[in-house]
Formats: sequence, structure tokens, C-alpha cells
Amino acid sequence: MLELIIKNGFVFDGTGNPWTKTDVGVKDGRIQAIGDLKNIEAEAVYDATGLAVAPGFIDSHVHSDLNCTIPEVHKIKAMQGVTLEVFGQDGLSVAPVSNQTKPLWQKQLNGLDGDIGEWPWETIDEYFDFLRESKMIGNAVYLVPHGAIRTLVMGFDGRVPTKVEMERMRELVEEGMRQGAVGLSTGLVYPPNVYSNKEELIEICRGAAKYDGCFVVHIRNESMHDLEALDEVIDVARKSGVRLHISHFKVIGQRNREKFPLALKKMELARNEGIEVTFDQYPYTAASTVFQAILPPWMHDGGTLEMLERLKSPEMRKRIINDIETNTDYENWIFNCGMENIIIASVKSKENKILEGKNMLEVSKIRNQNPYEAAFDLLLEEQGAVTMVIHWGVEEDLLLGLCHPFQVVGSDGVFGGKPHPRLYGTFPRVLSEYVRKKKVLPLEKAIHQMTGAPAQIVRLKDRGLLKENYWADIVVFDPDTVEDQATYEHPLELPKGIFDVLINGKWVVKDGQYTGELPGQIITREEEGINITEKI
Repeated sequence: MLELIIKNGFVFDGTGNPWTKTDVGVKDGRIQAIGDLKNIEAEAVYDATGLAVAPGFIDSHVHSDLNCTIPEVHKIKAMQGVTLEVFGQDGLSVAPVSNQTKPLWQKQLNGLDGDIGEWPWETIDEYFDFLRESKMIGNAVYLVPHGAIRTLVMGFDGRVPTKVEMERMRELVEEGMRQGAVGLSTGLVYPPNVYSNKEELIEICRGAAKYDGCFVVHIRNESMHDLEALDEVIDVARKSGVRLHISHFKVIGQRNREKFPLALKKMELARNEGIEVTFDQYPYTAASTVFQAILPPWMHDGGTLEMLERLKSPEMRKRIINDIETNTDYENWIFNCGMENIIIASVKSKENKILEGKNMLEVSKIRNQNPYEAAFDLLLEEQGAVTMVIHWGVEEDLLLGLCHPFQVVGSDGVFGGKPHPRLYGTFPRVLSEYVRKKKVLPLEKAIHQMTGAPAQIVRLKDRGLLKENYWADIVVFDPDTVEDQATYEHPLELPKGIFDVLINGKWVVKDGQYTGELPGQIITREEEGINITEKI
């Protein structure tokens, strides 16, 4: 007897194929049967007439690495159909650490990943054990973060490594892969990753390639030097043999729009050459990251504490302003987008909560300061724990990426305060705005970009598709009513039209409500390999 039969639905299997009118049977956490199941007994039967039945959505870029342990905060991911997330993004995450680097990363990541108190781990293995003990709503895989291994070897030093240091970092990547990571990540605009050169990237990527891991990268520049930054990481993939995945692909700033199709062409040429390259994208023309990213790279040498100390100096402030107004060699958010397009998303203190949702020109008026001084003082007052939303582009360019065969969906959602609406709305927005309303994507292709395609990138062997013997990660939604309701003004609105979500066969969302179930698993590379061996 099956535990559950979902019958009469339009079943999208995640491959990109059109729907099939069929039934799906679940037992022991897995899909046991697909087909005409009307004569099969089941403990429960769900009539999905008129509804879409799809694999659970995979969020290919998240910052849930700590908040996944707080169900009341993290449940929004399941509420929009997400059943698996890729942790460890941008080279900025929580393991591996040491007694010396842990306090630095707790400070550095406070605004991005949240604060859960003391971290009772150092290795990736120990972090995974912590997640298992904490229990999660959804599933997760992990990328070895470049920044974490770099600080273990050379701290937050703003310099290129020696050959010995590079080799040690590669060894740490290999160790992380053996402990279960599915790849390596970096964010080449964030300290300490920003100080690396191409030789360092090639060496550490060899450690990921050795275990068929992917290289997930926030490129060194997404604006004026976007094409050169893309060339850099394509060459890293060429010389290391690693699979390349570009994080939150975009070209920042109206003045740089002509580079968007050229960047897509570069990725296509790399594919033609035999380099496996893909990218993720969120369906919005605004970004979100830590507020300290407005500062030039030299300000981050030594980590957050030293950055905050420099901000106290009037001379340093003059140097920062000069860099922002004249230097285009780094990812210069203010130069490319303007203070009016930079909005404060979250702060820690009650005193500054009034600033959440305000752009920097509005912040400067509220504080009776010029925008630069307001920004610097805010960072000091909040000890760096500030996030921002930045409006960077136009929808016409967004659509070029959204319809591209290399694209998968990723939210890059950051929790806290008045966040970017992508945290609550990414997946239903694709289904509503771009499938149903604007008809730029067929439903089966959109579902593929949320399920089968990202599963392939991280080499999941039994998830991402509706297929017999695959894990029962399933979402049931109404394609005629599914809709994101989160906006920049009201970003905490739940989506509608997503009725039921199963994770590992457990009902996590039922009739649009979170059930309280915590069936999530940390999925490791070794476990995937064991599964393959057992099947063979």
C-alpha cells in the first residue's frame, strides 16, 4: 500500500517535457510509482485536478546557512515551493573555521547570514552534524567557501598567496569535498576573496575538479569590467578543468547595458569549446548584498573590525569618497547606480530601524548628513551588520537571461529587516509574471530551470525530477493563480497559489499552511556516490 497518491494532476517531470496527465504514488519518502494508479490502494489520496504537480524547486543561490535552523524564519522558502537550497555561496560561509578565524567570520557574516549565537563547529563535517541535530525544513547541499579556506591559511591579508599557501588552500578544498561539499564558491568582490589572483583560483579549482565539483562564482566585476571578469573565470575553468557556474548573472548600471548580450555570447563560446558553464538569475532588476560592499576593496584588508576602525578616520573617509567618485577598477556600486538607487534593507539596532526601506538620499535627509557621512556612520553604529537593495537595470536585459538555455533560478535571498522581495517571491514570480502574464517562458521550461537543471549542476542523482525511486520532493500549485505578492515596499507578503509541498515524502506545506514538519536533510557528495554504488 502506498502512503499517498496524487491523482489527476498535470505532471511536469522537471526535464522540460510538456505535462502528462498521470498519478504519482509516494511511500517511504520516495516516489514509488508514476502512472495510472486508480486500482492501487493508498493511505491518502490527493485529487490534483486542474493543478500542476512538479518536482520541488531548487534554490541555486541562497544565504540560509544559519537561518535554516530557525523554522519560523526559514519556512518562507517552503511556502514558495523550495525543497532544496545550495548553501556556502559567494565564498562567504560558516565552515571550515578555526578558533582564530571563527570570531572574524561571525562578525563578517552577521548581516548576511544572521546570528544564532556561538558556532559549535569548525570543520564542514561538524557543521553538517549541527544541521542534522538542529533539524531543517528543507534539504541543502554545501559549497566550500573560498573566503573560509583563505583565512585559515593567510587570514584577511590583502595580498596574493605564495605557492605553498595556494597548495594548502587547494588541499583544504579537497578536504571539504571529501567531507561532502558539492563544489567550491567564491565572491571576487568580497574580502578576502577580492585579493586573490587568477593563479590562486586555478589552483583551488583543481581541488574541486578532482571530485567533479562545480565552481560557483560571483565574478570580480558585474558592471564596467564585466566582460573581462567573465574572461577570467572562464580561463580558470579552462585551465583547472572545473565546471563553471556564474552566480546571479547581470550587468550593473544603465551605462553598461550593451555588455549583457556580449556576456551571454562569451558563455556560449565557452560551451562550444567544451567548458560546462551555466548561470543563475533572480527575476528582478535590483540586487541585494551587505552594505559594506559600497566601500573600495582596500578598506576590507584585515576584516570587518579593521574596516570599522578605518571608518573612524576623517582622512580615510576622504580617500574612500575619492575612490568612489573616480575609481572604476572595482565593483563601484555608488558610481554605477547612484545613492538614490541604494536602499537600506536591514539593520540590527532599534534606533536605526526607521531607515529600513529608505534610499541613501532619504537616509541623509533623516540624519541631516551628506550621503557619504550617513553611510559611514551607519556602518559604524551597526558594526557593519547592514544589508542593502540596489536597483541596477532594466527588464529587457533580465529577459535575455531568463530565456537562455544556460539559466537556472536562484533567489539570492537575504533574511532580516525589510529585505529584497526575492526572499519571498522569486519562484512564484517566475511562474506568474513571466510564464502566465508575459508568456516569455513556457511552463515546462520554467519548471525545468527550477528543478532538473539546477539538480544537474550540483550532480544530484535522485532529486530534481519526478521519477520512480527519486525522493518525493513535490510541489502542487495552480498555474492560473500562482503569484508573488512581495514588493519592494511590502517585501514580507506570502505568495499565493502554491498549495502543497512535500519534502522527503513529508507534507511540509498543506493547503497553503506550514505544517511544522522538519524532514530536511543535508545531502553530501559522498552520500550521492554511495547511492550510485548501491544502485549499480
